[in-house]
Amino acid sequence: MSFVPHTPRERGEMLAAIGVASLDDLFADIPPALRLERLEMPDGLSEQEVYDHLHRLSHRNTHDLACFLGGGFYDHTIPAAVDSLVSRGEFFTAYTPYQPEVAQGTLQAIFEFQSMICRLTGLDAANASLYDGGTALAEAVMTAASATRRDTVVITGGVNPVYRRIVRTYTRNAGLRLVELPAAIGEATDRQALAAALNDGVAAVVVQNPDFFGSIDDLGDIAAQAHAAGALLIASVYPVALGLLKRPGDMGVDIATGEGQSLGLPLAFGGPYLGFFAARQALVRKMPGRIVGETVDRRGNRCYVLTLQAREQHIRREKATSNICSNTALCALRATIHLALLGKAGLREQAEICVRKAGYARRRLAQIPGIRLRNRQPVFNEFVIELPLDAEEAVAGLLERGIAAGFPLGRYYPGEERALLVALTEKRTRAEIDALARALEELL
Repeated sequence: MSFVPHTPRERGEMLAAIGVASLDDLFADIPPALRLERLEMPDGLSEQEVYDHLHRLSHRNTHDLACFLGGGFYDHTIPAAVDSLVSRGEFFTAYTPYQPEVAQGTLQAIFEFQSMICRLTGLDAANASLYDGGTALAEAVMTAASATRRDTVVITGGVNPVYRRIVRTYTRNAGLRLVELPAAIGEATDRQALAAALNDGVAAVVVQNPDFFGSIDDLGDIAAQAHAAGALLIASVYPVALGLLKRPGDMGVDIATGEGQSLGLPLAFGGPYLGFFAARQALVRKMPGRIVGETVDRRGNRCYVLTLQAREQHIRREKATSNICSNTALCALRATIHLALLGKAGLREQAEICVRKAGYARRRLAQIPGIRLRNRQPVFNEFVIELPLDAEEAVAGLLERGIAAGFPLGRYYPGEERALLVALTEKRTRAEIDALARALEELL
């Protein structure tokens, strides 16, 4: 049976209205050789058969691994209240709040999210609806180029390699010049190399803190360098680390972006996630996405509105600042609930636990013959070790022992095939860290 909700008569009326005789006439411009005669689809299954099939597929996954993976996505604790609250129908079914008068709850939630991001980053304004940390960073680059009217972007090698690929795509298609500084595992950003790359054509300097290798840096002097050249400083940041580290705004950063997955979102095989974006007041009208503001209605009651929507759907295309056409309000709501549950003290405690566990893991792994620590800079919850064998082989061997040991850096950095990025969160126990160390000792 057909699931198209129109009768033959209704379809005939619509075809007559547009002046064609049949549905096939709508595709007359497509050469016959390119048309698909029929879809080779398998027979349909019953509900129970579909359930059984998916159940069998799920058992092909590896379960209950001690997870030391990082690189931008982290296995953090998620309070049960997050799932409970975000599943309420009034939130779960809400989408883009085009009608603010009937979407006050959604708008308030977005407003609270923006407010928390501002407090977290130390910047003046934040938006919503960025897709992930990588696209948020790319949008920041575009914002900086628009604000400065310059065409060159300098990005350091410590920025997540996936993010750098996304930035390459954006800048290439926007006619911008991208200057990439070489990566130095475990080292601070090379100030001399940065100074040499700066000129009056540079729109922005892009850094990450902690960087992709886990190293922490003070960005104050980098901000001064960038500003002296007339450029903006963009920093990709890890929100959990901001519970303990100096805020980007307090270090002179103009735009701070990041991945919000660690704020109440499960790893979920890669998404959906959310990017956050915060900037100084002067850049508000250049920001992408949506900005919710607080005001009062005609009765004097507090209410919320979409203050800015600088998108191609709402204004002339040539004046739009972004092409963000979807909404991540549900993911942002998870982050808002998560941050509200933790509070300032809870987020700081979580960050401190991550630092302590990373410190213990570094000391424990450094005792193993053949393993060398690569980070000379202080680290937050992530660090690089060098193994006496290929890191891919080590990871495969440790998976058989129930341990997801980390991320092999050779996948993105040729010549670093023995380097392994290891991440610690509050979920990892001393027993799991010791088990990782023993498994490495046996493997090596």
